Amino acid sequence: MQRLHARYPFLEAARETVATETVDLATVVEQDRAVVDRARQRVIAALDDGTVGDFHREPRVELLSYPVARVLVSMVDERVLVRKYARAEAATAYERFTADLEDTTELKSVETTGLDLDELLAEFDLEEAVEVVHAIDDDNETYRIDVGQYLLLAEDLYDDRWRLVNQPLENGTVPVTEEELLTLLREAIRTRIDEGLPFDVPETIAASLEDDAEEIRDVLADLDLTREIDTVVPDLFPPCMKALLDQIQKGEHLPHHSRFAITAFLTSIGMSTDDIVDLYRVNSSFGEEMTRYQTDHIGGETSPTEYSPPSCATMQSYGDCVNKDDLCEQIPHPMAYYEERIDDADDDELEDWRGSDDEDSEEETASASSE
Repeated sequence: MQRLHARYPFLEAARETVATETVDLATVVEQDRAVVDRARQRVIAALDDGTVGDFHREPRVELLSYPVARVLVSMVDERVLVRKYARAEAATAYERFTADLEDTTELKSVETTGLDLDELLAEFDLEEAVEVVHAIDDDNETYRIDVGQYLLLAEDLYDDRWRLVNQPLENGTVPVTEEELLTLLREAIRTRIDEGLPFDVPETIAASLEDDAEEIRDVLADLDLTREIDTVVPDLFPPCMKALLDQIQKGEHLPHHSRFAITAFLTSIGMSTDDIVDLYRVNSSFGEEMTRYQTDHIGGETSPTEYSPPSCATMQSYGDCVNKDDLCEQIPHPMAYYEERIDDADDDELEDWRGSDDEDSEEETASASSE
């Protein structure tokens, strides 16, 4: 098995290599512990740090760990895991092929471990969609890509610079730098990996991997899935947090565990102590000093720990898991829910609640002044 295929297991050639080797996956997962251990490591590393871990010294183990990792992801069957795993595989591939493209000292051979740009474009049937338009020097070129392919590949790139409205469209093509083209190829890899997951796993294979899948479930449940989110859009909150926020705004009393959950959630998405304290003012038993102290403590201002919201399993045990929707069935944590809703939302849906409040206040002030 070529080392190239072990480095880039998403390649069609790598899949064909596994097929021609007549590898019986059921036998592998039952008898080859090194492959299963590496596969489990791929998935857990994707959750922990967004990579797939260290390359195994044996190319055979490395290559076979990829289809087994996909089996494990399918067994766990959580959308957030699929997304993070696909991103990690794509990010690792990106690091490898950008390094390959920078390395001009190694002679190409049938056993090379590197890919060149033409091979990557051919892998995703993009040879005719991408053309070189100007060679700046030997190492740095600019390109044009067919607008249809551009839209497909840039679909999940949320920075405004990728929006078509910000591109100088010309004759049905979009200009891109080499760096941008490589980013689009990373997205092509991520899409290929994501679209095939999850799939139905034969019982004979699943039985041998159940302990490994359960370990991944435990990591997923315990993981702090929060990211640096600073957007407050209540319409996109998970149902449990919407319900708790509604109770606060109605002035209803919340049990301690419910109050902790919603406060931790609000601090995790960027709300300040002042904002949260103001929310609680409508409660008849409101005490500003205690509310401020508790909020600062949960947010890490007056404690060594910034507390994360409880997982979905904990919310269920509290009795706070209510009004579940289809997305709730796919995620293990309220923050994972909110992150996915934020990622999937259109720009016009992302009106920050705090900004609206500030604008309303300014309008009210202006109105009062004019009177």
